[in-house]
This record gives sequence, structure tokens and C-alpha cells, in this order.
Amino acid sequence: MFGRPPGPLELILILVIVIIVFGVGRLPELGGAVGKAIREFREATGQDKTKAEAETEETKKAAEAVPEEKKTN
Repeated sequence: MFGRPPGPLELILILVIVIIVFGVGRLPELGGAVGKAIREFREATGQDKTKAEAETEETKKAAEAVPEEKKTN
């Protein structure tokens, strides 16, 4: 059902519905709000990715510090 991205006809239909619901005057305001939400989402996921990478490095360093004989037990 949702296996492919929307085509041009679907995007035009969505745009027409948005114009009917919100009106032409509110489209810039709505676009700005959507852009701000996307930007905040990207910043949040970027911070999570950075934190996960740092934790992975800490784990690797801790694993390297363990003597070989303890690793096999």
C-alpha cells in the first residue's frame, strides 16, 4: 500500500486539499512551521547520533583495556 513514494498527481491533490483547508494566506506560515519542525527533528537526531558514536568509542576503549584472558572467560 505504501511501497512507493507519492507521484505528481498525489502531491497536487494533497496541495489542493491543504489550500482548501488552510487558505492561501496561511500557506507561508504553515510552510515555516513545517520547516522549523523538520530542522528541530534533524538537530535532535544528529545529537542522538553523536551521543551513540561517543558511547560506542567508550565501549571500544573499555573492551581494549580488558586483558585477553578475561575476554575468553
